Amino acid sequence: MKFSIQLLLPFFLALAPSASAASPSDLQAQIGHHVIFSYPGLEPPAHLLDLIKEGKVGGIILFSENVADNLTTTIDNFQQIYKQSPYYSGSPLFIMTDQEGGKVRRLAGGPAESAKQVGQAADPTAAATQMGKDAASALEAFKNNFNLAPVLDVYREAGDFADASQRSFSNSSGVVGTCGSAFISAQQSAGVVASAKHFPGLGAAGAGENTDLRPVTIDLTIEELRKVDMAPYTKAIAAGVDMVMNSWAIYPALDPKYPSGLSKTIIQDELRDRLGFKGVTITDAIEAGALEAFGDQAARGLLAAQAGVDILLASKRDVLQGEDIFDALLAALEDGSLDQESFSAATKGILEVRKKLA
Repeated sequence: MKFSIQLLLPFFLALAPSASAASPSDLQAQIGHHVIFSYPGLEPPAHLLDLIKEGKVGGIILFSENVADNLTTTIDNFQQIYKQSPYYSGSPLFIMTDQEGGKVRRLAGGPAESAKQVGQAADPTAAATQMGKDAASALEAFKNNFNLAPVLDVYREAGDFADASQRSFSNSSGVVGTCGSAFISAQQSAGVVASAKHFPGLGAAGAGENTDLRPVTIDLTIEELRKVDMAPYTKAIAAGVDMVMNSWAIYPALDPKYPSGLSKTIIQDELRDRLGFKGVTITDAIEAGALEAFGDQAARGLLAAQAGVDILLASKRDVLQGEDIFDALLAALEDGSLDQESFSAATKGILEVRKKLA
């Protein structure tokens, strides 16, 4: 089925009121909201700046290697270039990083305590609230508006993957839910987007089971997944969490074929229908080793979008990775293999979150 520009005309008129008619470039600008780019080193390549101007970039993820003395100037430049673009949406680009706390901090500043330390505090709710405030302060100091945190994984044994760097609040789902929701409320109240991760949970992964490096299978019953691993998300959703990141592990009890972030069953049936999440979903790193069996990175990005993930994280520190994913989405929308109506609804959801940052 060929792409019908008339179907999306009302959407684009709302997105760019000054436009007299929709065009293929408008479709490209819509797709741009769905792709997060990354780059190597301290200076962003000129090509990335060109793509921002063309409306093809939804945001930038930053890593330690990108943190220079002039980082805030660089981010100001990103936002100014986008603001001058004819495809400016009226809200800023997402600028994001992992500022979880403890050992996992890409930027200077807090939270100094790890999630595990917060979960063990005399008053975990108060400690997690302060943690969320500290994360927001650190991010805002570097003009970031999006934190890929908190981790809601419920670890099982000391030294498990989620516990090794003290990224998990606790081996109690109740404590994780309480701390996670307090963190979310505090951070989002300060104007920074939160993303709970890694749904439906990586807490049962052993020490060497890292989806960044290789496939991981979490072989738990549906009952345990729902009672333990997904339970913190109920509190996070009640707290109004803006985004949820799916894991790249496979959960045979839910979907024996696809990892969570490629599984329509997990995303739609569990996260959206059963738990009632109405916000935005985001992938973990598209380049992860866990996805080797699912094609090149453009194919993985398309599979995630077809499964219902809204934002695709091209975090390889390679601008071409983001471009390849962008091109795959464009081709799929044009040939009908990616549903246009669902994609437009996802775009509107993304823009609703971004409007909070305007």
